[in-house]
Amino acid sequence: MRAHPIVQSLAWAALLGTALPLPAAETLPLLLAETEQGQADVALYLVSEKLDGVRAFWDGQALRTRNGHRIQVPSWFVARFPAQPLDGELWMGRGEFERLSGIVRRQTPDDSQWQQVRYLVFELPQSPGTFRQRALALRELTARLALPWLQAVEQWEFGSREALDKKLEQIVRAGGEGLMLHRADAAYVTGRSDVLLKLKAWHDAEATVIGHQPGRGKYAGMLGALRVRTAGGVEFMLGTGLSDADRRQPPPVGTLITFRYRELTARGLPRFASYHRPRDDL
Repeated sequence: MRAHPIVQSLAWAALLGTALPLPAAETLPLLLAETEQGQADVALYLVSEKLDGVRAFWDGQALRTRNGHRIQVPSWFVARFPAQPLDGELWMGRGEFERLSGIVRRQTPDDSQWQQVRYLVFELPQSPGTFRQRALALRELTARLALPWLQAVEQWEFGSREALDKKLEQIVRAGGEGLMLHRADAAYVTGRSDVLLKLKAWHDAEATVIGHQPGRGKYAGMLGALRVRTAGGVEFMLGTGLSDADRRQPPPVGTLITFRYRELTARGLPRFASYHRPRDDL
């Protein structure tokens, strides 16, 4: 993928030990996440907490928002930042986004407030190598600089979906938003890409089976999807999460089932809904 001219210029500036300012307000070519739908091979990813902070890009001279606007910070905050670009989030802790946003928006920075802010970095934009190599370089860089408010985001590895789900549950229970999964073997790219996935907690809900949709292709002669209705009257098709045994012998019409989903659309439809099991405990 050809680098965006701005990021390409920043990369050259970093190599030369100089810094190039960005235009005052141009949307930056950053990496944006897709949503994880329960199908990723978790062993291929490095995993970090999804931070509820303010995305901030260090261009070697200034911190900028995702839209390219310069963030006014105390001079001491960035005085020892490196010349090379960094990508991360300004953060104050879980559940502190509103307070943080107010601090970041101030045109005259308040020293005492900025002393509570950290810049948690998760990427070295336009740097070579895999994400695993860049994450290691980032840890070495922040350790060398030894600034308490400049830290590399912690990355974990999990060998199974069960272990990943346990970590997600732990993060959410502690007040966090979710997890970010970054392909360990990925080169640096920009734009929305499935090399980076966001994973939020599943929500459980119940619905009644009101119909069966016949399967096609490899599911010919079996169930393709369940048509279900929630207690609130929302109807939708549920085709994900069904095993071959479920498709051969689907829950009968009238069965109350449990399904999982990530979030609701503006119309109240569950996004990424997945069949879980029949409510056979009733």
